[in-house]
Amino acid sequence: MNLTDRVALITGGKRIGLAVARELAARGVDIAFTYARSKPEAEEGAAIVRAAGRRAMTTQADLSDPAACARVVQETVAELGRLDILINMASVYSRKPFDALTVDDWDAPMRVDLRAAFLCAHAAVPHMRTQGGGRIINFGDWVARSGRPRYEGFVPYYVAKAGAIALSEALSLELAADNILVNAVAPGPIVAPPGTSDEDVEKVEQATPLGRWGGEHEIAKAVLAFLDSDFITGETIRVDGGRHLR
Repeated sequence: MNLTDRVALITGGKRIGLAVARELAARGVDIAFTYARSKPEAEEGAAIVRAAGRRAMTTQADLSDPAACARVVQETVAELGRLDILINMASVYSRKPFDALTVDDWDAPMRVDLRAAFLCAHAAVPHMRTQGGGRIINFGDWVARSGRPRYEGFVPYYVAKAGAIALSEALSLELAADNILVNAVAPGPIVAPPGTSDEDVEKVEQATPLGRWGGEHEIAKAVLAFLDSDFITGETIRVDGGRHLR
């Protein structure tokens, strides 16, 4: 895909989303950001895009609400004129023992990580069809891509991320005739979550064959690889420094 003057919608990007936005803007893409509570990060992303000479917008949305998923797509098209790229990064991530899980705990990642990805795609596809094609990139997780859970306390998250990968595969088949390519990125040790101790940072490094955290830019590279290709669809790339090998 030639990225010049294309329009992308990034849901829930925050830290990694800013790196993706920076690279897309450098390639000529206008970008819409959604956020639930992280308005400063979304505005920072918009500023990065505008500094690169491209258009940007931000919109607040609770993507657990189906109506909000349709709204953010419509607002993107209304303000930026089209929609070529959908990057579903919004996610709910929390750890809780199985015995303590509630229905709400189960539903939260299912609604945001999985259902919102489907609903945003469902709203975006008609616009992509009118333009002769598009790209949808969903976000899974390296653990879910490995096909087996490795950490206790993440049942809803693991299932939702495995579902996001399955959704990518199913949509790639459904939308191939429309030249809409659908893929997934499965991040591993990219950036340490806030509050991670030095000891835990080191443990992750020791468990990763490459011996280090990847950094946000590695996710941006994977996203660009999918966008540059006109023949990769239904694929999931693990960006994990070989972590799945151990």
